[in-house]
Amino acid sequence: MTEAKAHLKTYRQSPRKVRLIADAVRGKKVEDAITALSFIPKRSAEPVQKLIASALANAKVLSIPTENLIVKKITVDAGSILYRRRPRSHGMSNPIRKRTSHVSVVLAPHASPKAMQGKAKK
Repeated sequence: MTEAKAHLKTYRQSPRKVRLIADAVRGKKVEDAITALSFIPKRSAEPVQKLIASALANAKVLSIPTENLIVKKITVDAGSILYRRRPRSHGMSNPIRKRTSHVSVVLAPHASPKAMQGKAKK
């Protein structure tokens, strides 16, 4: 079974915030996921929407039929952390951690329920 993949590296937002968007589209059809992301009022919705569209374009290049593709897997991992310093009293400083995210998406054809039952019996 062929799959289409796309990656977004070093996205400048914390993984905790991006995971909220990833959880909203996991397991949905690609068209439904892109539509849902256009109505979610979060900053990371647009980059994730572009990432899914990129994976869809990769599926077309790989000659995968795009009618019944679903978001099979979407993961948000922690990227590198940019460390900055914040001045405090008495000449001290506190660290500020500016977190980044690595987002990966995998699109795969949706298996019909009958096909899944046949696999379970074997």
